[in-house]
Amino acid sequence: MSTGSLSSTSVPVYVSGQIRATDGANTGDVISFSSELILDDIYEMEFGAEPARLSLVARDDASFAIGHDTTIGIPGAVVHLDSALVFMSPDGSISDALLLVEVDPQGDVAEIYLLPFSALAPKVEYRLVGIDREHAHNKFAQVACVSFTRGTQITMASGAQCPVEDLVVGDRVLTRDDGVQTLRWIGTSTTRAVGEFAPIRIAAGTLNNTADLLVSPDHRLFIYQRTDELGAGRSELLVKARHLVNGTSVTVDEGGFVDYFQLLFDSHQIIYAEGIAAESMLINSRTRPVLPADMAQSLGLHIPGHSDLPHAGMDVSEGLLKHPDTAALLKKASGR
Repeated sequence: MSTGSLSSTSVPVYVSGQIRATDGANTGDVISFSSELILDDIYEMEFGAEPARLSLVARDDASFAIGHDTTIGIPGAVVHLDSALVFMSPDGSISDALLLVEVDPQGDVAEIYLLPFSALAPKVEYRLVGIDREHAHNKFAQVACVSFTRGTQITMASGAQCPVEDLVVGDRVLTRDDGVQTLRWIGTSTTRAVGEFAPIRIAAGTLNNTADLLVSPDHRLFIYQRTDELGAGRSELLVKARHLVNGTSVTVDEGGFVDYFQLLFDSHQIIYAEGIAAESMLINSRTRPVLPADMAQSLGLHIPGHSDLPHAGMDVSEGLLKHPDTAALLKKASGR
C-alpha cells in the first residue's frame, strides 16, 4: 500500500523512553504495552521531553502503516493500537492517552508510543487509573474524524445556508464534484477542546470564508490556486487546517467544550462551509468505529465506492506549508 495515502493522520506522540514509572510495581521501567502495565503505578515525563509527529495510514485490518511524511518511526512499518489509558495528576485532573506499538517485519516490538489527548508536563506525577483494551479504536476514530463545529453554515442544494446542527439524514447538500448529494449519516460528539480535540478557528475572510470557520485540526480544506504560490506543481490542493495556524487569523481554539458534527455521504465529497470548500467524512478502517454498530455491520468494511481516490494527489506536504503565513499565501494564490 502507499504510505502517501490521503487517509494519513499526523498525531503527536512520545516514545516509551521518555515516560518512566517512578513509583509502583514497575518502578524504573519505561511505559510498555497494556499487558505489562499495573494500575496505580505513577509515571513521569522526562525533563525536556517533546512530542514528535507520527504519520499513520489506515490499513484494512484495523492496523496502521507509518506514512512517508512522519518525523518518527520507520515509514511503512506496521503500528497497532494497543489500549486506551487514563492518568490522574495530583490535582485530580484526568488525562486520556492511547498506547501504540510499532512492530518490525518479524512482528517484534520496535517502539512503543504514547499519544496524549491533552498536554502532559514533565516531572508531574501521573497515576495510571484506567486501562481499556476494548475501545482504543473508538477513541482514535474520534480524533481522526473530520468534523465541523456547531453553528457552521453548510450550503444546501438550493444554495441556502443551514447550520450544521440543523441538518438531518436525507438532506440534499451541494458538492463541488458531484452536484447535489444526499446526507447518509450525521455523527455528533461533545468533547473537551484541548490538545488534538481543540478546533482550529479560521477567521472570517482569511480564505474568503464569509464567517469564522471552526473545524477539527486534521480537517482538509480545498484550495484552487490560480497561481502556484506554494510550488505544489498543481492548482487543486487539500490543506489540513492545523497547517494554517499562524497565531492571528488562524488559531487553535482551546478551552471549554466543543460540539463536533461529522457529515457522511455515499462517497468522499468536497462541500461548502461558510462559503469555502471543505471535505466531508471519509470512512476507512480508522474512522469506521464511530459509526453505529448496526450501520457499520450493514456496510461491511467500507461503504461501496467510499474512498479518497477522487481527490488523490491533492494533499499538500507539510514541508511546502512552512511559511510565515500560509493562509495569506493561499488566499493570494486563489486570486479572489
